[in-house]
Amino acid sequence: MSFTRTLRAVGGAVVAGALLFGTAPVASADQIRDAQWPLRAFKADEIWKVSTGKGVTVAVIDQGVNSQHPDLQGNVLPGKDFIDGGSGEPKGGQTHGTQMASEIAGHGHGPGGADGVKGLAPDAKILPLRDDGLKGEGFAPSIRYAVDHGASIINISQAGTPSDAEPGAIAYALKHNVLIVASSGNEGKGPELEYPARYPGVLTVGGVQNTGEIWSGSNYGPQVLLTAPAVDIVSAGDKGASLYRKGTGTSDATAYVSAAAALLRQKFPDLTVGQIVNRLTKSAGLPPSAKDTPLPDAHYGYGYIQPLAALTRDIPVGPKNGPLKMPQDQASSAGTGGQAASAGSNGSDSASQPVKKPGWSPLFIAVLVGAGVFVVVVIVVIVMLVRRKSRRNGPPPGGPGGFGGPGGSGGYAPYPQTPPQQPGAPGPYPQPPRR
Repeated sequence: MSFTRTLRAVGGAVVAGALLFGTAPVASADQIRDAQWPLRAFKADEIWKVSTGKGVTVAVIDQGVNSQHPDLQGNVLPGKDFIDGGSGEPKGGQTHGTQMASEIAGHGHGPGGADGVKGLAPDAKILPLRDDGLKGEGFAPSIRYAVDHGASIINISQAGTPSDAEPGAIAYALKHNVLIVASSGNEGKGPELEYPARYPGVLTVGGVQNTGEIWSGSNYGPQVLLTAPAVDIVSAGDKGASLYRKGTGTSDATAYVSAAAALLRQKFPDLTVGQIVNRLTKSAGLPPSAKDTPLPDAHYGYGYIQPLAALTRDIPVGPKNGPLKMPQDQASSAGTGGQAASAGSNGSDSASQPVKKPGWSPLFIAVLVGAGVFVVVVIVVIVMLVRRKSRRNGPPPGGPGGFGGPGGSGGYAPYPQTPPQQPGAPGPYPQPPRR
């Protein structure tokens, strides 16, 4: 797989190359912030009264992040380069990782942070990991590094080469309650997605336009769980004339979902990964054209994120794994302690294997059969004694229709019968409401 294919439109680097308004000097601070339409759509000013992502670390596995960009300075932790060695800074004018980081945790600059780009979780910290996923182990080393260095969310807005090591790394992240968010891709194809978006246990994200309608370039498939803004997204860039950029792609949608997860991590620190995803899916929205779509849908998943609703709506905690389809080793151990119990879960798990009920032992079966035979013998003896006594004393008074006879006052009433069900009437069990 070539580097171009890896970053492809999944990474959004191809589409995101255009400079915002041609050159940065022409674009005023007001124009840049006003052009960030997702913040208005999300009602970010109301969100930030509830949560800003403070205390949450998001690992961005990408081309590296420019820690000195004025809109990110102070929010970028020391990182690592898994391609060439060294820190998590970008090389040769690469901006894709910086774009993603700014959409997650940009804080703007100038008085009150009013200038430049602001992320949806402006107080979150970014752990920059430069990795293209093309080596033998794919993204596995950077995923494990992110988990071991304090990240609670991992953003992967690109595709790499599938590796036997990656499922184990994903399971490792989930075991440590770390959420992995990956982009579905930008070729408008499906249903087979690339990796890591295709792995169980990953929150896969598609992209929508500002109308809420699915973006035509968004890849689709059964792995897609959520969608987010993907068109005309303004973000931080490199330096000089490339300080800001505007692009389109599911990369940006993925960054916004990671940011929304960071907001929830701050507000609900005891929730598991699956329960965070549950809040996002339960509060997601759909455009009018998709209102009757069975969910999850291959294009929309459960719908586009609505972070304010996810933060404030009364949503049950749900099972440990929520709607995530878990890796096999995670599914088999689901519900065994960890944070699920502390978060109020009842220990059930939608992805766990059915519990096998214990069978009856041979000794128990033998005792049961013996008891049954004994009861039958007793009944036979009683019947024989009654018949013998009846022959001596004659029939009871009243004859066949009298006392105790069929139809008589002392007879047994038939078992209660269920009245015939009228057309449209409810059956014996309440039916679930139609959705």
